[in-house]
Amino acid sequence: MADARATILEGIRSGLRDVDPSDAAADYAAIPRTYIRAGQLDLDARLHLLKERLRDYDTNVVDTDAASLPSTIHEVLTSHQQKNVIAADGLPQEILPSDFPFISERNASADTLNACDGIVTVCSVAIAFTGTIVLTHGAGEGARRLTLVPDRHLCIVRAEQVVETVPEAIDRLASFATHPLTFISGPSATADIEMTRIRGVHGPRFLDVVLVR
Repeated sequence: MADARATILEGIRSGLRDVDPSDAAADYAAIPRTYIRAGQLDLDARLHLLKERLRDYDTNVVDTDAASLPSTIHEVLTSHQQKNVIAADGLPQEILPSDFPFISERNASADTLNACDGIVTVCSVAIAFTGTIVLTHGAGEGARRLTLVPDRHLCIVRAEQVVETVPEAIDRLASFATHPLTFISGPSATADIEMTRIRGVHGPRFLDVVLVR
């Protein structure tokens, strides 16, 4: 595998030896971008569209405000009879319900991830038009394994993080261009096999979004 990787990378380097980086950058900048790059919706309309798209994807969406966030998280978790829940490292303690015994991400083994009832994270950006939540896996967003293995994911989205279009989200994520990102559009599901919809193939089967205004 290592030899194959080295061969592929050397082929790429060989193909790029005669390419002037400044020319490549100029060619890239000259590409016509006639698609919509900025939305026109106000905040209320953006949030309405996001919720509509998320619910189309079978996401459970709950509205709340900053003061009520801890109690809302508690209500969502207990409504699904969740007890063993992992909180992403870096989550502000003040947003979590103090009377709920969370497991810290740093103490969660692979077996713990597999057996837990769910996880709680925040996000970096949410895209209203596509109903997509983006994780950059920084503080409070969890490592990739945390957001792929457990069966249920509760994600906290703040109103100011919601943009209307994909280009706006990409602009906000520019500083993470070389980082691994996770784009979530509803619970994990596929219909590749005989057009039968199956959940949980490559991520949580259930997604709860707490939208904070």
